[in-house]
Amino acid sequence: MTDVVDRPAPRPGSGRHAKVEDRPPMAWWTVAAVAVPAAVVLVLSASRYGYFGDELYFLAAGRRPSFGYADQGPVLPLLARSMDTLAPGSFLVLRLPSVALTVTAIVLCAMLAREFEGGRWAQLLAALGYASSPFLLLQGTMLTTNAVDTALWVIITWLIVRWVRTRDDRLLLAAALVTAVDMQVKWLIPFFWIAVAASGLLCGPRELVRRPLLWVGGAIVVVATIPELLWQARHAWPQLKMGGVIGAEQGILGGRLLFVPMSVSLAGYLGALLLLWGLWVLLRWESLRPYRFLGVTLLLLFAAFLLTGGRIYYAAGMYAVMIAAGAVGVVGTAERVQPLWRRVLVAFVAVLASVATAFTLYSTPWRPADQVRPPKDDAEAAINIGVYGSFGWHELTDEVIRVYRALPPQEAAHPVIITDTYWQASALDELGRKELPPIYSPSRGFGYFGTPPDNASAVIAVGGYEAVLRSQFEHVEPVGKVNTRLGFKGNTQDVTIWVCTGEKKPWARVWPNWMHL
Repeated sequence: MTDVVDRPAPRPGSGRHAKVEDRPPMAWWTVAAVAVPAAVVLVLSASRYGYFGDELYFLAAGRRPSFGYADQGPVLPLLARSMDTLAPGSFLVLRLPSVALTVTAIVLCAMLAREFEGGRWAQLLAALGYASSPFLLLQGTMLTTNAVDTALWVIITWLIVRWVRTRDDRLLLAAALVTAVDMQVKWLIPFFWIAVAASGLLCGPRELVRRPLLWVGGAIVVVATIPELLWQARHAWPQLKMGGVIGAEQGILGGRLLFVPMSVSLAGYLGALLLLWGLWVLLRWESLRPYRFLGVTLLLLFAAFLLTGGRIYYAAGMYAVMIAAGAVGVVGTAERVQPLWRRVLVAFVAVLASVATAFTLYSTPWRPADQVRPPKDDAEAAINIGVYGSFGWHELTDEVIRVYRALPPQEAAHPVIITDTYWQASALDELGRKELPPIYSPSRGFGYFGTPPDNASAVIAVGGYEAVLRSQFEHVEPVGKVNTRLGFKGNTQDVTIWVCTGEKKPWARVWPNWMHL
């Protein structure tokens, strides 16, 4: 095993004439041995279960195009609408962008190891470390903001690492262009750039923040984000208010006390080892000193998201560069130690890689629905939300259609539907819009799609509290119940359906008070 040694820090190149041949060759066939099976796993898994709740929301939002939405940018709704137009109702086609981006992230993780002077074994270990994380890999089975955002961070990080070695400022411009796209997905990437700038000034390379093309790219990002910013300003900045909502949700997973351990655990068994090892070598190895700022960047991001109550996966876009550095560190350490310890280290990593791969394959959504057990508690449901949030939508839609068809003639003249959650509204909008009356919800972004009319003959309320409904209606009657074996509590489990008549106040006055994130 002769891959890398801890040698003195190389002097970075400069400009477009910088040397790019001073890295080990890219082991494409070796990396393909990981990337291709990972792609197969993703493709086979992408059509196994039904729509995830957020995917339904993106489809609903895509039918209502806008420069901005309450809780995200316009890229995911546009992407969902485009893929569904190409192949209506196809889960696989809808999720192909996530599949492609996740496989790209696996390959870039190996390419990052090469940038750190890692040879064939380091590149293989880096790719395997990323692909054997259930979170990093299997988020690619659904079209979600975190799947797209994580991969875009990996692309940006790779471009920055390339710039450190080559000093080709066009790479910084490219990173800024990817950032402009990512700003239309989530508003997390500014945290990354602030942390990169701070760590660069602290550890070097300090000239990073002085490069003209970086600031040109920053101006492009700002200009591209103006339409979304104007939308947010007109609607009182709901995306900024999401921080408090997300912080409260994190309490289910242990809150700030367990934030860092759970964040690291997302990398998986092998990935977590490589992540921590990568952080160590970036901070300590002289050969990786030009990239030390990346280790500091991760620490700053952990601190920022910990203090602001962010979700545990918010920094996951940095995991590829950490895993790559860790792979180089493992191979380099194995080369320097005594043969006995080398065999012990190689055996340990091999066993860990096997366990991590087996666990990831076990976690793939291949089991039939009747073999998936319901969650034991809210914490397990939250951890496995990708599974449980993909069940129960057809049952919910069928029950609402039944209630609607059973309305007496005077109530069936001009009814509307109001749901308690945006997932419910989105499911009905996707699966039952051809058979159901107009659908509204005060929840998250759906609340901004429209206000119920005052001339509704009746309101079919899906979920919600009886006391709240009675504050708005003269008559509130429970007429249906949805409680699927698999599903997400409050969305398809323990959901009462009501028929409400006799509105007490105009919706224009009531709706702003009902709206919530």
